[in-house]
Amino acid sequence: MALRAVLFDFNGVIINDEPLHQKLIEQLLIEENLRPKPEEFRAICLGRSDRACITELLASRGRVVSADYVEGLIARKSRAYVEQLAAIEKLPSYPGLTDLIFQIRAAQLPMAVVSGAVRGEIELVLERLELAPHFSVIVAGNEITNSKPDPEGYLTGVERLNQHYPDLHLKPEECLAIEDTPAGIQAAKAAGMQVVGVANSYPFHMMQRQSNWAVDYLSDLELDRVKQIFAGEKLGFREIEA
Repeated sequence: MALRAVLFDFNGVIINDEPLHQKLIEQLLIEENLRPKPEEFRAICLGRSDRACITELLASRGRVVSADYVEGLIARKSRAYVEQLAAIEKLPSYPGLTDLIFQIRAAQLPMAVVSGAVRGEIELVLERLELAPHFSVIVAGNEITNSKPDPEGYLTGVERLNQHYPDLHLKPEECLAIEDTPAGIQAAKAAGMQVVGVANSYPFHMMQRQSNWAVDYLSDLELDRVKQIFAGEKLGFREIEA
């Protein structure tokens, strides 16, 4: 079996913006006359869509609201996110990202983004980072029903890659997912993919326990070794750990 596509998570893998999302979620709660709680964002929101995050935060406080109300909150947060990014001259991407994308392009592997973020946010960041031409498919959180750890996003990513490349006939087990959270790792594995866990948001040992391979930084990921393992060559996963 060959590696034939790479699917990236977005927040925490492409852009280092999770502190900003936490700030905006807490601001949203305050505007709703609710008090943020320590560690709540990390426990409930990391790796999940805004819809899942906001719905659970409200429900934990006894607030039952309509789907339209939640969508309004998501839209408000997204507008604030765009405004905040406009004030940042150089967006904080992760070391090694550009080189890894170069390796993937050199290997002629299609790439996709599978994220819980809103599509407009993903497109804006990819344009600002000059990465948009390299991602033929985006699966955004506002385009699917179920948030990670459900596999829907990754399965949709495979489906859209096949639509974009009609001769690809891609299967989930031929894909590598790059994730930074337990929810994302679970989603990719449930879809039938192998996963690299990068220790951007959680400690290396947590990524190591849950993913097929773990790296401290994207720059530590050696694509050629991953391709060899997909091809069935006898290499231990520890050889590509940091």
